[in-house]
Amino acid sequence: MTADTERSVELSRTGKAAFRATNVRGGTLDFGEGNDADFTPVELLLVAIAGCSAIDVDYLVGKRVDPSSFDLSIRADKIRDDLGNRLTDIKVTFDLTFPEGADGDRAKEILPRAVAQSHDRLCTVTRTVIVGTPVESAITE
Repeated sequence: MTADTERSVELSRTGKAAFRATNVRGGTLDFGEGNDADFTPVELLLVAIAGCSAIDVDYLVGKRVDPSSFDLSIRADKIRDDLGNRLTDIKVTFDLTFPEGADGDRAKEILPRAVAQSHDRLCTVTRTVIVGTPVESAITE
């Protein structure tokens, strides 16, 4: 991989089942197992799916007009079966309103296409989940 295609995050333990993620730009995010207000890894996956799609859709409809409101919700069922622990039935719901007028009408008109493009082609996170990508685990020597 080259520097322009590689993505990475470093994790450091901050306490029992608590960690801090640091990106290459120096941003940090604390997370844990859900015993406090910090997000859990599962919630972060949901944030990543919804957030990736939100950014795609924002760019696509924003070419016409900025939305008056732009909200998303995402939900999933956490199950345990023969395949192990996992999420099923993941659903992202978009709730956007646009200003009155021709630009707002055009943005409303392209919204379904923008959501579909994000889901079917653009959103790296959603595409990775849908397509399925092997994850390798290693231990430093």
